[in-house]
Amino acid sequence: MTVEANTSAISIASERSSVLRPILEWLARRAEPIVISFGAILFGLALFSIFILVIGKSPANLFQLMYTGGFGSWFSIQNSLSRAAPLLLTALCVALPARLGLVIIGGEGAVVLGGVAAAAIALPFVGTLPPLLVLLLMAAAAMIAGGIWIGLAGFLRHYRGVNETISSLLLAYIAIALMNQFVEGPLRDPASLNKPSTSPLPAEYMLGKMPGMDVHWGLAIGVIACIASWVLIEVTSYGFAARIAGGNVRAAQIQGLPVGRLIVGFTAIAGSFAGLAGMIEVAAVQGSANASLAAGYGYTGILVAFLARHNPLAIIPVAILLGGIDASGGLIQRRMALPDATVLVLQGTLFVVILFCETFYGRFKIFNPDLWKRSA
Repeated sequence: MTVEANTSAISIASERSSVLRPILEWLARRAEPIVISFGAILFGLALFSIFILVIGKSPANLFQLMYTGGFGSWFSIQNSLSRAAPLLLTALCVALPARLGLVIIGGEGAVVLGGVAAAAIALPFVGTLPPLLVLLLMAAAAMIAGGIWIGLAGFLRHYRGVNETISSLLLAYIAIALMNQFVEGPLRDPASLNKPSTSPLPAEYMLGKMPGMDVHWGLAIGVIACIASWVLIEVTSYGFAARIAGGNVRAAQIQGLPVGRLIVGFTAIAGSFAGLAGMIEVAAVQGSANASLAAGYGYTGILVAFLARHNPLAIIPVAILLGGIDASGGLIQRRMALPDATVLVLQGTLFVVILFCETFYGRFKIFNPDLWKRSA
């Protein structure tokens, strides 16, 4: 009887283990990016606290003001959401090519060219076409401009072997120069004396606010773009082929996958999202194309994408977090007599720490079920 009881207990334990193990493996694999990313943020904040102490300020006061300015009131939350809208799209400009193993850091160029293209296409039709149709034309022009610009980096990478990180960064500087040329030249509004810009859009042609919120529709567009990108990557055969090519280009070529079209296509889609961010800045914030388009959203999007591990759905909360940090810059400057660039120093510190923590992935046994000892 004792032997039978022990055998029965072992079989029950084995059945429970076989049921629980897949769940534990799933949780372990999903927990790794969350734990490491959260740890990277805490470590980055600790390093930044040392910097604040060195210059004679209180880190506790700084973080309190950062929370107050970003999320301490309904007004602050709305301000953070508005600043997060372009970050959602510029982060996708980094995250989508990353699934193919590409590192694109020139989203700023697509943002400024998208804004200029949107303003240029709108000017002839203001007053002749309905506002909704003009906004759709602006979005299409911005996405085409951004898609061509970043798609060019993908084309150079595959067909000419040019490093996409360097080419996209250099293309960003060229794009800013082109923006200045157009805004200060053929597209300049004669009435813009101190700050050259294109002719302002009438109020009825601006992108409105979401119901019940002082946040423009760019936020909803960014969230929809993130969801659509996740579906593209995780659900469609096109996204599956991109993941295969990103894991091993040679194996993808042997299987007959169109690697060249995948690279150019994904970089073009990524650039179109960044270009759409430029259109939203023109149609919802600035009202015209000017030098304010080069506000650094393309570079902050790099931090958002890396912190989210290039997951389009994870980009949404991370962009809101970074948008809140950015929104608190003015309050920090006023209350603590710190320069507005303090927020940029924090973002740079977080980015360096996140890159450093990339080396920790796959090293912890608890997050790697393949290293767990299997029961007899």
